[in-house]
Amino acid sequence: MNYYPVFLQLKDKPCLVVGGGRVGERKVEGLLKAGARVTVVSPEVTPRLAGLAREGRIDWEPREYQPPDLKGKVLVFVATPDRQLNWRVAKECRERGIWVNVADGPEESSFLVPAVVRKGSLQVAISTGGQSPALAAWLRERIEEMVGKEYGSFSQFLAELRPLLKERFPEDQTKRADIFRKLARDTELLELVARGDKKAARERVERCLSGW
Repeated sequence: MNYYPVFLQLKDKPCLVVGGGRVGERKVEGLLKAGARVTVVSPEVTPRLAGLAREGRIDWEPREYQPPDLKGKVLVFVATPDRQLNWRVAKECRERGIWVNVADGPEESSFLVPAVVRKGSLQVAISTGGQSPALAAWLRERIEEMVGKEYGSFSQFLAELRPLLKERFPEDQTKRADIFRKLARDTELLELVARGDKKAARERVERCLSGW
C-alpha cells in the first residue's frame, strides 16, 4: 500500500490517546508539540503523563476506554497491550470516519507516524509504509547527523523573507519561487545565518536580488 505523506495542523484540535504506557506517552508528547488538545484514557499512566495531567496540559480519564470517548475527536492513537481492545477502538474510529493509528498495528491504522528529524520549524519525515520501522529509525539517525541545527534557523530566516519578496515581485509567483530555490542553496547565506549575523545575511540577500 502506498501512503500519501502529509503534515497535519493540529493546533487546538481534540485528540485522544488510548493507553498510558511508554508508547502512549510518546504519542502524547508528539501531539503536545503540535499544539493539540489531548485526552488520555487509561486506568494507569506513566509518571510523566500523570505530571502533565496535574499541570493541566492534558486531560486524563483514569478508567477503561468507552465508545463515547471518541465524540468530537479528530485523531486517535491506540497504544495498549490488549490487541482485542486495540482492534475494537480502531474499528469504531473507522466507522466514525476518525483517523486512527494503532501502535504496532499498521494494518489496523488509517495513518502511520513517520520517523522525524526536527530542527526548529524544519521537519524531515521518513516512512517505510510500516514495513520496517527499524530502517526508518536508522535513516532518521543518519539524517540527524547530516542536517545540523543551523537549518532550523535558516528555515526561519527564509520564511521572514517572504513579505520582502512579495513586495518586490507582487505579480510574479514563478519569479519568487525561483529566487527562494536559489537562496535555499546559498551556502554562504546559510553560514551567515548559522553565525547569527542576520544583518550581513540581509545584505547578501539584497546583493543577490540586485544581481538576479
